[in-house]
Amino acid sequence: MSRETWNLDFGPLRGLYRDTDNGWIFGVCAGLADRFNFRTGTVRIIAVICLILFFWTTVLTYVAATLLFRAKPLIYSGRQQEYEFWRRFTRDDSWRHS
Repeated sequence: MSRETWNLDFGPLRGLYRDTDNGWIFGVCAGLADRFNFRTGTVRIIAVICLILFFWTTVLTYVAATLLFRAKPLIYSGRQQEYEFWRRFTRDDSWRHS
């Protein structure tokens, strides 16, 4: 698992998700690459080859994956001290003015 796929609250991310930050269209290829620890470019090349050889099957699979996979959750990847400092404010939102 890469550092980007580690959530300090819940441990490593599990399951499939769309990585919209690193994706080109909907982030399906980037999410699959991150989940299975492949390079994103390799997954995209495989997707394009499948698109050329099996057009409708690939399109339907991509659309289904877009609809079924949830978006990748935001993950803090800084120092532990900073994380604990800012985490205090998310537990108690009394400092916000409505």
